[in-house]
Amino acid sequence: MAETAETQQVDDSKQAARAERRAARLAKQIGAFAKAHGGAEGQLAYIGQMGTRIVLVGGDGGWGDLVAPSYAVAESATAKAGITMHASFDGEFAAKVRTGPYEWTRMAGIQVGGPSNKA
Repeated sequence: MAETAETQQVDDSKQAARAERRAARLAKQIGAFAKAHGGAEGQLAYIGQMGTRIVLVGGDGGWGDLVAPSYAVAESATAKAGITMHASFDGEFAAKVRTGPYEWTRMAGIQVGGPSNKA
């Protein structure tokens, strides 16, 4: 019985260390995005078993996203990166996103009869 408890503790500590490393890697990526875009703000969106999506919007309106394996890892990563977080992606925060021709063509191409994304 003691061996089972010890094994469980070892497994738990390995999982915690793995989650911490993943959060650190994501924080580094978030920091690089913020540096390239004049700062960054974010929002977390749970996407089911796949994990949590970290949506980033740069100070220049550029945007991107990352996926963390869990909500806890995503929270840890954004806290480590020190970015401002929003509860939802609407209103003033959503208005900061700047889309370009690629996104507009891509969105229109999804519609039946819309333009293709070929240049």
